Amino acid sequence: MTETNKVRVLGIVGSPRRGGNTEILVDEVLAGAKEAGAETYKIFLNDLKIGHCQGCNACSDKGQCKYKDDMEIINEEMRKSTAFVYGTPVYYWGPTSLFKAFFDRLLATSRLGYIKGKKLAFVVPLGGSEPVARHTIGMMTDAGNYRRAEIVGQVVSPSTGDAGVIKQKQDKLKEAFELGKKLV
Repeated sequence: MTETNKVRVLGIVGSPRRGGNTEILVDEVLAGAKEAGAETYKIFLNDLKIGHCQGCNACSDKGQCKYKDDMEIINEEMRKSTAFVYGTPVYYWGPTSLFKAFFDRLLATSRLGYIKGKKLAFVVPLGGSEPVARHTIGMMTDAGNYRRAEIVGQVVSPSTGDAGVIKQKQDKLKEAFELGKKLV
């Protein structure tokens, strides 16, 4: 639990589009969590400056990344949160470069224990068919399992490439809302 002893769900939006399908789905997850009694907070990765992991392994020695940038903001929010929803569209068989930079930098964060034992969910809209999401979902699932998070579910929405088209998919919006409740 957080310092206030309340469930706190952090949404991470890895799309560069404000108001796009990924952000809409993350917002639905957060709305479901809020209805279930959680505090919610959202980070839009495109608003932050996050450098790429340099593979220097300083985080292995010191337990934190030696590079100082906006990843420190995310680290603090993750520390305060009890559950997470990661959202990224699929760009050419994988997550956006924004999301991948964040995800690689989680190595240091996860060594600090910010993920272990916490609940985790994913939302992945994509323009293609569902099998195209397998690499993105697999990467997030494998890393979550490795860091001993409790993965509670995912929403994959194929044929959702055009901005805002997710609003026409009421079944996916409802699925995301219900997923938010499971995070609490």
